[in-house]
Amino acid sequence: MLRLLCFLVFTLTLSVSVHAQENAPTDRSATGGAQTLEDIMKRQQGLKLDNSFRSDVTGSPDRAAPTTDQLGTLGGASDPDLWRAYRFNSADITTQVRGHAAEVLIQDGGMRWLIFREGPLLTYGSWLMGGMTLLLVLFYLIRGRIKIDGEKTGRTILRFKSAERFAHWLLAGSFILLGITGLISLAGRKIIIPAFGHEAFSIIAIGSKWVHNNVSWAFILALVLIFVFWVVHNLPDRTDINWIIKGGGIFGGGHPPAKKFNAGQKLIFWSVIILGGSIAVSGVSLLFPFELPMFAATFETLNALGLPQLVGLGELNTNLAPHEEMQYAQLWHAIVSFVLMVIVIAHIYIGSVGMEGAYDAMGKGEVELQWAREHHSIWTAEVEEKEKKAGST
Repeated sequence: MLRLLCFLVFTLTLSVSVHAQENAPTDRSATGGAQTLEDIMKRQQGLKLDNSFRSDVTGSPDRAAPTTDQLGTLGGASDPDLWRAYRFNSADITTQVRGHAAEVLIQDGGMRWLIFREGPLLTYGSWLMGGMTLLLVLFYLIRGRIKIDGEKTGRTILRFKSAERFAHWLLAGSFILLGITGLISLAGRKIIIPAFGHEAFSIIAIGSKWVHNNVSWAFILALVLIFVFWVVHNLPDRTDINWIIKGGGIFGGGHPPAKKFNAGQKLIFWSVIILGGSIAVSGVSLLFPFELPMFAATFETLNALGLPQLVGLGELNTNLAPHEEMQYAQLWHAIVSFVLMVIVIAHIYIGSVGMEGAYDAMGKGEVELQWAREHHSIWTAEVEEKEKKAGST
C-alpha cells in the first residue's frame, strides 16, 4: 500500500512538473523575440509550445513608412513577416485558382502527417495484422478445426440465396483488392523499391492507385447490399447473451442456440457496416480533395461534448486548413482499414479452415443439415417448420 501511495505521489509530481514546463513563459528578450534554445529543447521533448511569438508577428500597417518618403511605403511588413503570414495562413492571399486550398501557400503540418504515416501507423498496423495471424495459427494448433459433432445427414438446407452470395463476394473481393493496393500505397516505397527498383514501383504504384480508386465504388455498393439483405437478422436479441457467455461453444460444451446469425457473426456484420462505412466516407473525401471536409466539424462536436478534455487532450483545433483535412482523412482511412483488416482475417479463418462446413454457406449457398442444427438451431427449426407446412399443403 505504501509503495502504491509513493507511486501515485511520484506520478502526480511528474505530471505537475511537465505541465509547469509546458506552460512556463519563455524569456525571449535576449533574441529580440525570436526562437530560443529553450524553444528548440521543448520541441525535441515533445512538450507543448506557445507558437504565438512567431504566428502573431506578421507585420502591421501601423509600422509602414510614410508614402512621402523617398522609397515610398514598405507596407509595415518585412520579408520574414510576410513568410510567417504565409506559413500561419493569416495573409490576405488572392490567386487565379479558386477555392480555400489555393489560398494556403505553406502548410507545415505535412511533416507531422508524414512522420506518423511512415512511423507509428505502419509499425502498429503491421504488428496488429501479424499478431492476429499468429493468434489464429496458435488457436488452430491448440483447438484444431471445429468439426461437425453429430452424424451427417447427407441432406442440405438453403443458407444464402444467390443475390446474398453475390453481395458477400463483391464485398469480400473488393475489400481484399483495396487492402492490397492500400498497403502498396502506404508501404510500397519501403518494400518494393529496395527489392525491385524505382521503375517497377512506379508501374505497380500507378496500377494500385487506379485499382484502389475504382474498386472502391464496388465496395460501397456491396456494403449497401449486405446491409439491406441482413440488417433484420443482425439485430441484438436475448440469444446473443448466452452465445457470448459460452464463447460460441468453446466454454461450457455444446453449441448455444442461435438464429440465422449468431452473436459472433453479428459483431462481424456491425464491424463491417460501421467501420466499412467510415472507410467509405473518408475514402470518398480523399477521392474529391477539399470538397468534403469532415474533421473540423467533428472536432467541434467532440469539443462541445467535452470528450477530448475528459481524456486530457484539451480542446481540439477546429481551424483546419484544407490540406490538414485531407491529412486527417488519410490517417483515419488507414487506421480504420487496419482494424477492419484484422477483423476480416479472423472472419476468413472461421469461414475456411477454422470450421468444417462453414465455407459451404457462401460457396454453395446450402449447408449440411446437421451443421445448421448445431450452429443455428433456432433458425434451422424455423426453416424446417416452414418446409413441413409447405409440404403438407
